[in-house]
Formats: sequence, structure tokens, C-alpha cells
Amino acid sequence: MPNSFGIDIGTQNLKIFSGADSSITNIKNTIAIVNKNQMYSYGDAAYSMYEKAPDTIQVSFPIVSGVIADFDNMQTMLFEVLERDLKGKIKGSDIVVAVPTDITEVEKKAFSDLFTKTKNKPHSIRVCEKPIASAIGLGLDVSEPTGVMVVDLGADTTEISVISLGGLVLSELLPFGGNQIDESIVTHLKRNYNLVIGQKTAKQLKEEIGSAAEGRGEKLTVVGRDVVSGLPIEMEIESDVIYTAIKADLESFCTNVKLILEKVPPELAKDIVHSGIYLTGGTSQLNRLTDLFSEVTNIKVNAFDDPQESCVRGLGSVLTDTKFKQYGYSMKTRIFK
Repeated sequence: MPNSFGIDIGTQNLKIFSGADSSITNIKNTIAIVNKNQMYSYGDAAYSMYEKAPDTIQVSFPIVSGVIADFDNMQTMLFEVLERDLKGKIKGSDIVVAVPTDITEVEKKAFSDLFTKTKNKPHSIRVCEKPIASAIGLGLDVSEPTGVMVVDLGADTTEISVISLGGLVLSELLPFGGNQIDESIVTHLKRNYNLVIGQKTAKQLKEEIGSAAEGRGEKLTVVGRDVVSGLPIEMEIESDVIYTAIKADLESFCTNVKLILEKVPPELAKDIVHSGIYLTGGTSQLNRLTDLFSEVTNIKVNAFDDPQESCVRGLGSVLTDTKFKQYGYSMKTRIFK
């Protein structure tokens, strides 16, 4: 299927599978706007302007908490990436787009509308539940009568799902993700070290020396602004400082995971204990997070390389493999409430 695309539209990143060469494009889902509604830049170039742009340029993220917050600019960016950057053609194409399960039908339809509310309409537009796509991308057989638990840790949200017989037995979307962790780091350093940093610096600290447990023993020097003097200052931050900043967030999140596990039917819970919990999403790469999960739940935790791209890999399978085609469906057949 040369003119086909699998699209995972995340809060932080936009991932696209191209059927022409089975390649995956992964760029920042960021837009820069001038004159209120004119797109100045998008993707990685726009993200490089984040927290640095003058007042005349507004840098924003069109997806907030898993749903589309800026429909027009999200649509414009998608068309630019698909047709200009990837040299594809939306008109006459086959598209599968991932949607979170625990959102309203109207919010799901908005993802489909990105491609139907345009002059250059695709040949087909289907949506696929994100947990299903992630499980397929991880190489799991979702059609089996076996319970599979997938925890997708994103930037704004975490979706916890139990899959069996090709369907979702349970799925809950929690307002927790990498952005909340970044904000906790910003707050902690300002409150306890009189150091003001931006979210991008907080993200760097999280990724390079952050950990879900004490004792990583690493340091990173960052530049911020001193609260007292108002001047730029360079400060060396230890990994345990970052752990202290995010500890409460992680504890709260683990409590929510345990509460959801308690809702799982006993027979499926037995399967999950046997196979383990599958972690995916960009935030799942936090150092020693798998150890924390395993300790809290007493269940083994499975982590993977490139967890951020598991969903888009699954969408590629839904597009190209007849075995998985059934997991994409048209929003035209849905009843909206």
C-alpha cells in the first residue's frame, strides 16, 4: 500500500508510518504561529523556539491531554508533513490514525475529521484504539483469549488498558505524564534552590539524570536564573535532587495503577501476573521506572526499545497486514453522544 499512512498524534511527538517504504517519521508536535493564525514553523524547528521566541511568535502544542486543542493548525501541520516533507498525497490515500480509548466519541471523531474535512479527501480514513495499536506494535497477539495489560506513559496522560480477544476489557486515561514530572522539577528547584529553569531544561534533567529510585549518583550542570539576584546562574544538580522532586508524582501514579489493577476480572488478572505489565510511551524510559512498577505491583514489568514508537508500528501493521486490518474502524459507523 504505497499511498498509505499510520499516524500517531501525541502531545509531544507526531509519528507517521509511511506505507511507501515502511519508514517511520518522528518529529515534535509543535507549531509556531505569527499574526494570530499564520503558521511560521512546525515540528522540530518550532520546538527549538519553545521558551525562546519573542512575543510576536506563539509556540504551542496542538494536542492537550490526549485530545485536539487546535484543530486548524493541527490539520495544517499534518498536511505539510505528509505532502511536503514525506512527498505523499492525502487525496486517495488510506489512513489509520490512533485515538485514546478513554475520551468521548466526539473527541475521537475530531481525529478522523482532520482528514475528512478537507478538499483532498483520502480514499479511506479509519481510527484504531491506541492501546490496541501499541500492543500490536509490541508484538503481542491481541486476538488471544488472554489478558494483556498495556501502560502507555505519554507527555500529558497515561492510558492503562487491559486487552483480551481483540477488545478492550478496561481502559482508563490518567492525567499524568512526562510534562507533570517536568513541572514538578521546575517547582522543586525554584522552591528549594532558588533556581528558575524552563520546561525544556527540566526535561533534560529528567532524561539524563532522573530516576524512579534513589542512588543513581549522577550530576548535570544547568543554567537558570537566580530567584534572589535575578541574574543567570550555573548550578550542578544531583540525580537524587530530581528523584526528590518527582517522588510524590510517582507514588501517586503507582497508587492509581494499583486501584485499576483491582478492577481487573480474576481470570484476566491471572494472565497479567503470568505475562507481566507492558510499558510503552516516551515517559516509560525514565530510569528504574520498571523496577518501581514491579516493586509496587508484585508483577514483572516488560520494557522495550523505542517504546515511543510502538503505537505507530502497530498502526503500520493495521495498514499492511490483513491479520490486523479489523482493528481499524470508520467513525462514520459510530453513534455520537
